[in-house]
Amino acid sequence: MIVKIEKIKYRLLDIVLRILLFSILWLILTNGDPSSWLIGAPAILFAVIASTRLVSPVPLIWSEVPGFIAFFLIRSLAAGADVAYRVLHPLMPIAPDLVTYPLRIPPGLPQVFMANTVSLMPGTLSADLNQNILKVHILDKEKNFMTELESVERRVARMFGVSLQHEGRKQ
Repeated sequence: MIVKIEKIKYRLLDIVLRILLFSILWLILTNGDPSSWLIGAPAILFAVIASTRLVSPVPLIWSEVPGFIAFFLIRSLAAGADVAYRVLHPLMPIAPDLVTYPLRIPPGLPQVFMANTVSLMPGTLSADLNQNILKVHILDKEKNFMTELESVERRVARMFGVSLQHEGRKQ
């Protein structure tokens, strides 16, 4: 009985958090226009229903979220400056490549979040995610991109509270 109550509490918290997230996204997309809620409220309701059916709740370690955001912003700014340098350089020093990165985080939302995070960072683009393998297009194969990908993966794992599986690389 107590376990069932805890599951219900967790499910309700998950739904409330999704409503909050989708509402914030709606506010951002509409610049806070009050008249947009006529369409926004049903859209948010539909998004919450669809997301709860399609994506099971994944617990986040909320204390890790601010650290991940700071990590992501710092890395994005540094990578953005690097990309700008390469574009503005007269010789445009790039050495693009498509690399295979074996993921150590478990399948599901953590892997999808990892792939999307990599795509949002300048100089990298997730090209494929299939059976624990992430293919990433990179601008410079001479840079230490593996260390960068491992660093992102560790941060994502910490934020989702999952452990990294050992597959030939050290944690």
